Amino acid sequence: MARRIQTPLRTSEQDIDTAKRIPRTPQTASASYRLAFADEEFLTSEDLRGVRLQLEYQKVEMRLRERGINSTIVLFGGARIPEPGKVAWAAKNEVQKVHLEASSRYYTEARRFAQYASLTSRALDFRDYVIVTGGGPGVMEAGNRGAHDVGAPSIGMNIVLPHEQAPNIYVTPELAFNFHYFATRKIHLVLRSRAVAIFPGGFGTLDEFFETLTLVQTGRMARMPLLMFGKDFWGRALNLRVLEEEGTVSPGDTDLITMVDTAEEGWGVIREFYNLPEIGVLPTGV
Repeated sequence: MARRIQTPLRTSEQDIDTAKRIPRTPQTASASYRLAFADEEFLTSEDLRGVRLQLEYQKVEMRLRERGINSTIVLFGGARIPEPGKVAWAAKNEVQKVHLEASSRYYTEARRFAQYASLTSRALDFRDYVIVTGGGPGVMEAGNRGAHDVGAPSIGMNIVLPHEQAPNIYVTPELAFNFHYFATRKIHLVLRSRAVAIFPGGFGTLDEFFETLTLVQTGRMARMPLLMFGKDFWGRALNLRVLEEEGTVSPGDTDLITMVDTAEEGWGVIREFYNLPEIGVLPTGV
């Protein structure tokens, strides 16, 4: 935690502690008497949405600054893609099961890609090119796991969903965050990004991909490598050339994206873009 500035004023923690010991009367038991910053009902009220958005943004910003993290490599991808050899738990039928288990190769590539990034990050005192994912299972787990393989920290940014979800076990505990708002989560996913790797996924992956692509296309974000892993998958799932042919995007806009199949291809694009040095050998067995 950041060092608290010493002042002669009482701290909020001191007043919260004192308020707990005030005699119970009809007046002190009233909701209106609670300290505003210690009143959960007040903080979660409809009128305080703007404040909650600010708090959600600021908490993560403070933690990442405290760790000295300057830049990140972002991995987007499907939560349903299993580790090789594992059952496709999210498959709804045999056809999906076959496809998802065949897609487990993307788990391996995501893990290896994260290893490349994290070895470079290690050489830079873990301040740059730190892996960040959505913190969940599937491709996200593979990204955090790749960082863990080489002893590097990684960030996980979960969001509260209707079904229970917890961060995968490879996220660095001090860098595991939980969000209520998709908007603030997406801000922090790309705020420090130096490259974005998009692996096969569903609607959430597409949402994250198109928002990032739009930011780069409109000049709201600096040009950076936007890697789409899985030429065959994305070639069947998307045909963005149609947008150029129809004139709804400018000629050359689709060139903002680089299609790759392997971790080596993907990291090679980033190395060339930023003129990064060679790194050590990846761990065996992945």
